[in-house]
Amino acid sequence: MGWNSWDCFGTSVTEDEVRGNALVMADRLADVGWEYVVVDIQWYEPSARAGGYRPHADLVLDEVGRPLPAPNRFPSAAGGLGFRPLADYVHSLGLKFGVHVLRGIPRPAVEARVPVLGTEVTAAEVADRRATSTWITDNFGLDHRHPGAQAYYDSLLALFAEWGVDYVKADDMIAPYWAADVEAFALAIERCGRPMVLSLSPGTDLPVGRAEHLAKHAQLWRISGDLWDRWEDVAAQFDRLAAWAPYAGPEAWPDADMLPLGRIGIRAEVGEARETRLTVPEQVTMLSLWSIARSPLMLGCDLTSTDPSTLTLLTNPEVVTVLREGSGAREVYRAGSTIAWTATAPRGHYLAVFHTGPAAAEVCIPWAELGISRPARLRDLWQRRDLPVADPLRLTLDRHGAALLRCEPS
Repeated sequence: MGWNSWDCFGTSVTEDEVRGNALVMADRLADVGWEYVVVDIQWYEPSARAGGYRPHADLVLDEVGRPLPAPNRFPSAAGGLGFRPLADYVHSLGLKFGVHVLRGIPRPAVEARVPVLGTEVTAAEVADRRATSTWITDNFGLDHRHPGAQAYYDSLLALFAEWGVDYVKADDMIAPYWAADVEAFALAIERCGRPMVLSLSPGTDLPVGRAEHLAKHAQLWRISGDLWDRWEDVAAQFDRLAAWAPYAGPEAWPDADMLPLGRIGIRAEVGEARETRLTVPEQVTMLSLWSIARSPLMLGCDLTSTDPSTLTLLTNPEVVTVLREGSGAREVYRAGSTIAWTATAPRGHYLAVFHTGPAAAEVCIPWAELGISRPARLRDLWQRRDLPVADPLRLTLDRHGAALLRCEPS
């Protein structure tokens, strides 16, 4: 559970913006479990701006080709301090600090033939100039037949450890699937001497056949491309999460992507500055599905300008408990515009019922069709109140709305 700068600030987030969002998280969200503050892509690019990546941009690198925060955007990084001062600030708030990084090795390091730390070879010797990204030009790939490739990743993660990084979002890793990079990156984290969560992106068309390899090397991995504040983006995750549900946990989580809630698009890659275009029922559906499926929850909004009603949705302790305590989540019912998921709770079950239709409707489902015995107590977790128990279960749901329930036996 955390915050990521991408949906609101794109490539150009600044230190002040990260600090401001961290402070709101500590003050308003941390009590229910929100804890990671993640700086997304191109923090090493001094001239990054909204509207796409500058091709062949000048990057801030150290003498061995590792990216450094651009001091014009992250002033505390000046003098070679890197992200250590910002990480220290985030840690002082009781939170954890994360960074984004791309697969491979920076092009300027390769072109300048800088040394790879701890070796007698240069970046040019370990680079694979053919293994480039299709969407950004910052890096070349690495040739993992050369031991210097692993040495470069080892040096990069050692630097992150020095800074106090707790979470790494490694991008351009799994669409297409760069298995050698996944393994090398995980090994570098193992060797760096500091525990770090490894998140892999982007996940477009990621097959479930990769689940065993992913779970062995990472803690979470994206199962789709970028998700934005469009109902069709949210609706598409029902099938993906259902397919990936058997492979979720423990410590290995299919990731349905960030939550584009609240105030987003300030300098982002999609759309203008705006309040999320998802309706309140659609936001409830998104949070309910992500929670019962135990997808990581990463906020994309600018917390400093997000409305209090959104923060209230995000801090419902009974909903967060589903994410924390549920297990064995799966889709158990689908008929027309109604979808239902269950998960095992410490006592009884969690049940999420979704209505994907174009108008409000009454949903009626016999308990037997949900695979749950009629409970003695039924708790609405969003409304934080008990409901009368009847068979069949009857709920009135808004267009694209949901109910998240706890079902307890006698």
